[in-house]
Amino acid sequence: MTPSVRKNARHWEGGPSAKGRCFGVVVSRFNEYLTDQLLESALATLREHGADPKKVHVAHVPGAFEVPLAAKKLIRRVKPDAVLTLSVVIRGRTKHFDQVVSQCAKGVREVGLDSGVPVILGMVSAEDPADAVERVGLARMNKGREWAESAIEMANLSKKLDKKIHAKKNA
Repeated sequence: MTPSVRKNARHWEGGPSAKGRCFGVVVSRFNEYLTDQLLESALATLREHGADPKKVHVAHVPGAFEVPLAAKKLIRRVKPDAVLTLSVVIRGRTKHFDQVVSQCAKGVREVGLDSGVPVILGMVSAEDPADAVERVGLARMNKGREWAESAIEMANLSKKLDKKIHAKKNA
């Protein structure tokens, strides 16, 4: 796309400020030694970007499969501007891994589409515990931070896109 074509289009972006926004967080207790790290990083990021801790609601669920239902109920109860989901699923010897990962992702997508509230899929799906530790980011930037920043940006973008544009009438 040439710059002149790009310049003539209306562009929409969210911003990095969480000030004045309400957030929901759904976190799985399964693999808690990793999801705790994701949660701590996500909450710190929301706070660093101006979120009021009283407007951050955290729901704890047993595992990743339960995440979509809790997200749906959290949206209904507190009406957040965005929801962040946090889970870690590590492959075992059964097909259970594939089912949980697939159904959780589909459920999170459906909750966002049905509610109109941005729902961030913060799921680490790993082959083994070492892969999970690396993907969570304990040694470097934590994925909880990255996904919280996505929640902030999408909360702001969603609010902008919800506003009606009033065209000026030509006289």
